[in-house]
Amino acid sequence: MRTINQLGLDNEKTIMLSKKLNNLLADYIVFYQNVRGLYWNIKSEIFFELHVTFKELYTNLLLKVGEVPERILNLGETPLHTFDEYSNSSDIKSVKDMSQAEPAMKVILDGFQILPIKQRELLDLSQKANDEGTNALMNNYIRVNKKN
Repeated sequence: MRTINQLGLDNEKTIMLSKKLNNLLADYIVFYQNVRGLYWNIKSEIFFELHVTFKELYTNLLLKVGEVPERILNLGETPLHTFDEYSNSSDIKSVKDMSQAEPAMKVILDGFQILPIKQRELLDLSQKANDEGTNALMNNYIRVNKKN
């Protein structure tokens, strides 16, 4: 017999979704901090363009850092909430003392290669679990990624 959670979803599937969402949360936190550091430290002949772009990116990431834990809580699980957990769970690695444009852009592009793969995996899992909340969230994130 299947166990159903408070949302009427299969418990086993929501636990798996929550684990994947926590992994995505860790990626968003590390990516956010990377972009924030780039914003603070960039030194380049195209400083103003990069400064504005980095601010847009970290602002968007900060929204996700708020939305993903809420979704995990809605699913009845606990979001990661320590820097150690984020660092250990993220596939995006933190960068330090980066101020040049070319390596900074590589950090951004690398992040944008990792995130959509995880979002699509979560989209697939949420469809199989009939979890419309996570499904809508991932659809929105994928749409925004395409724009970026």
